[in-house]
Amino acid sequence: MTRLWGWIVVGVRFEINLYVALGRWLLRRPAVPTGVTPWGYARLVTPVIWLWIFGSAVEVVVVHVITPWLVVRLVLLAVGVWGLLWMVGLLASYRVYPHLVDDDGLRVRHGKRADVRVPWERIARVTTVDRDLPSSVRTFQPCPAGVDGEGGIDLQIGVSGRANVHLVLTEPMTVPVSGEPLAVTALTFLADDPREFVAQVRSAVRSTAH
Repeated sequence: MTRLWGWIVVGVRFEINLYVALGRWLLRRPAVPTGVTPWGYARLVTPVIWLWIFGSAVEVVVVHVITPWLVVRLVLLAVGVWGLLWMVGLLASYRVYPHLVDDDGLRVRHGKRADVRVPWERIARVTTVDRDLPSSVRTFQPCPAGVDGEGGIDLQIGVSGRANVHLVLTEPMTVPVSGEPLAVTALTFLADDPREFVAQVRSAVRSTAH
């Protein structure tokens, strides 16, 4: 029962965060502080979500027209509108919570579901990659042989199961996982412009070293 209640709380919190993100998007108020450089990661998934939104909007209209029973029609309309808002909110969460680069370090984000801060002095190496990840938003995998960070734990933050940036830490960094701390030695995640992103991160790391 405790575990079920925990999942319910997570689900409700996720739902609320989607609507907050939607409000930020409509008001053009992304969660980007002044003087901080944002880096998007929604380019890959945006066309797919818009296709789902368009298909769902058409479905709502068709179902509303062909359903003869008023009560059923209203229930299906409410469910359809909720689904549309949910998908638009999901897209909004990708757009208003980008990765952030500032004078102190890097924040790797995935909407409100993942937010990891990495100071510049903790970054050993950063490279572009082309990698398929598990479908979940955040996973932890052993760094495979022949990959930077080998022997440690790679925090993988994928978007639509894809990642293109791999960052190795100078030493393990603790991140919370279901309330328990876990030490990771690398991060793998997605950026819209990985080469430019990696170039800026490398420049910032070099500046900090000197």
